[in-house]
Amino acid sequence: MEIPVFVRNDPWLQPYGAVIASWAEAAHRKESELTGGMSLRDFAGGHLWFGLHRMGTEWVFREWAPNVTAIYLHGDFNAWSDHPAWLFQPTGNGEWHLRLPADRLRHGDLYSLSMHWPGGRGRRVPAYARRVVQDPDTLIFNAQVWMPEPYQWQIPHFTPSRHAPLIYEAHTGMAGEEARVHTFNEFRTDVLPRIRQAGYNTIQMMAVQEHPYYGSFGYHVSSFFAPSSRFGTPEELKRLIDAAHADGIAVIMDLVHSHAVKNEVEGLGAYDGTRYQFFHSDARGLHPAWDSYCFNYDKPQVLHFLLSNIRYWLEEFHFDGFRFDGVTSMLYHDHGLERAFTEYAQYFTPNIDVEAIVYLQLANKLIHQISPVALSIAEEMSGLPGLAAPMQDGGIGFDYRMAMGVPDFWIKIIKELPDEAWDVGHIFYELTSKRQDEKVVSYAESHDQALVGDKTLIFRLVDKEMYYSMRKDQPNLTVERGIALHKLIRLLTLATAGGAYLNFMGNEFGHPEWIDFPREGNNWSYAHARRLWSLADNPELRFDWLLLFDRVMLRWADDNDLLNIPEIFRRFDNQHDQVLAFSRGDFLLAFNFNPTTSFSGYGIPLEPAKYSILFDSDEERFGGQNRIDHSMIYYTHPDAAISGRHYLDLYLPARTAIVLKKEPFKRAR
Repeated sequence: MEIPVFVRNDPWLQPYGAVIASWAEAAHRKESELTGGMSLRDFAGGHLWFGLHRMGTEWVFREWAPNVTAIYLHGDFNAWSDHPAWLFQPTGNGEWHLRLPADRLRHGDLYSLSMHWPGGRGRRVPAYARRVVQDPDTLIFNAQVWMPEPYQWQIPHFTPSRHAPLIYEAHTGMAGEEARVHTFNEFRTDVLPRIRQAGYNTIQMMAVQEHPYYGSFGYHVSSFFAPSSRFGTPEELKRLIDAAHADGIAVIMDLVHSHAVKNEVEGLGAYDGTRYQFFHSDARGLHPAWDSYCFNYDKPQVLHFLLSNIRYWLEEFHFDGFRFDGVTSMLYHDHGLERAFTEYAQYFTPNIDVEAIVYLQLANKLIHQISPVALSIAEEMSGLPGLAAPMQDGGIGFDYRMAMGVPDFWIKIIKELPDEAWDVGHIFYELTSKRQDEKVVSYAESHDQALVGDKTLIFRLVDKEMYYSMRKDQPNLTVERGIALHKLIRLLTLATAGGAYLNFMGNEFGHPEWIDFPREGNNWSYAHARRLWSLADNPELRFDWLLLFDRVMLRWADDNDLLNIPEIFRRFDNQHDQVLAFSRGDFLLAFNFNPTTSFSGYGIPLEPAKYSILFDSDEERFGGQNRIDHSMIYYTHPDAAISGRHYLDLYLPARTAIVLKKEPFKRAR
């Protein structure tokens, strides 16, 4: 058994090398079992076989429901009745089919399945339905015959930027300012231009798959192949993705394969009358924290369903990849709940779910087989080694993992320590501590940090003063502190990011308060499920300072492809002064977190060089005091001692960060 490359590179992993190698062998066996020699892409064609399809002069409908004894097609066309003319025929292996003349169904017709099984019957929205709609009065979900003219792609073949992903996490429904659900069309016309102007090169779209409860944020999926109709039609989603591609922006989607909603009529909960069709039938199939069902990743038909779902979204909608939700929950039989994962031994126990690991390896292989430039990102908090290592090196194959500890760390120190007690050396360690052979998506806050019961970073820093003192003509020390720290936190997180960076929409300008979707507990209010863009657009408010800083920061990172520079060198940190300096490529960043003390001629130890200032957080255009002279060229000077060390003397105002660039420098002969 060959020990994986990433294991050989880490002596602490070598005792577990055989276990890790066995995962790849299990994935190879499973792939052979599933494909029988065909490609994984060809195997993942369930959406081309099952469901409703127009084939020449007839409609063909196929279903997999091994426990049923009869299936009838119900709809507008037959008064929703069990009629023999609409009865499916069994074809073996739990599959059923129905053929109908082309004139029996029309575009826009509503339909569902009437399934009969031993001892019962039930109405079901088909598992492979591509269009599902909810009646606004009865709230009943049905599938809809959807056969418009094929969408004509303006950008049929898009290649994402080779620069590191700068990800704008967005939710279509809450992307507008009005207290309602917003649409794909509105996102395309109103929000996409903001993202382009802000400098992000990737959009991560949340809540794409149909979900019955809006307040689930899209994570309780019912129809895996249907874009949520509350945001618009499939063609409107395609038009949005096409427009993003025209702007050079990649679009990835939150993919929920970690669990499914329990709903039975409009979900997979008891699709053929059994829970074990798609999910484990015992306690293993119940997620205790999410009140949902867990897939059986060992079952070939379930793998067929999930892998086909991946191919469908990539090929039908031209998504550029996925952020896999809830990967930690998939990896462990106990879903990683109440576990700290403080040592390697905790990963390699019977608690690991090898079937889920095999599925994730196959999923990543399929994604990159379909599109070698597609992104796959794991939302994973345990830190399982090898998760984002290449498959050829024995890893599970994700391109990136979410650095979920970074926002948790920021929240912890903001809540527990006054900023005069922040240890800059410890902050730098926390932001740069990762496996060197795995890339991460770093972020100061995502949607998670602002969900009901929590707050955005700016609201933590400023709190109630957000309501009274955000005008530029209202001096307020609390607000000034919060804005200064908000800029430092985001710049430091971006500049130390381990491969990619993420921001949730609106947080770039310090969107206030929290996120709370309509629910009984808030009287079904949309007040906190929207984005107040007018705050950033108002030149009299301080939000536009933060927005401009974010734009300058992002443009600098993207123009220089900063996050694809792997090495980050700590140059200096002083806990007492709260000064930190580090370099990445040709750039030097100096931070003074000290709340009260500015330093003149502060020496940063460096090699001989000269530097110019690109920007700093204290500039007047960012709401600062403009205390730093950008016209100067800064030269290092030798230490007076015989050490040979050089220093760069900088003026470091309190709560300020400076970004400098090394310039060509010739030593005198």
